[in-house]
Amino acid sequence: MTDTTLPTGTPAPAVSLPRDGGETLSLTDLAGQSVVLFFYPRADTSGCTKEAIAFTALLDQFKAANTAVVGLSKDPKKKQEKFRDKHTLGMPLLSDEEGDVCERYGCWVEKSMYGKTYMGIERTTVLLDANHKIAQVWRKVKVPGHAEAVLAAAQAL
Repeated sequence: MTDTTLPTGTPAPAVSLPRDGGETLSLTDLAGQSVVLFFYPRADTSGCTKEAIAFTALLDQFKAANTAVVGLSKDPKKKQEKFRDKHTLGMPLLSDEEGDVCERYGCWVEKSMYGKTYMGIERTTVLLDANHKIAQVWRKVKVPGHAEAVLAAAQAL
């Protein structure tokens, strides 16, 4: 399926956000590496925790494939740090409190639950090649097996 928000082969939208630990992380800091950006709705919720733990378990294999893994949500930095520490997560977690990056990556969407609509992050993963062009996009991610599928795609770049 073609993603019209992020067409394959186009340059990735810029990312420069505060991360857990107090620094700022930009895509330019990851020059020469492929990058996995996984957008998750909320730190320390069931699905988000399972997803982050799955990516953490594969970090050595992603590193061997010259691929950095970065998590993003709208949670404040302090919440990201608690999430990281509680679950011993190994990748940077970025705080997009303003939602700018989420919007540019097309994952800030209208959602509905119990008949009510609201805006939220659609669980999305974006794989960038070493030139930071869009290689693959996964929308409406289902967590089981997802990190492994992303790893296989990263290894194939």
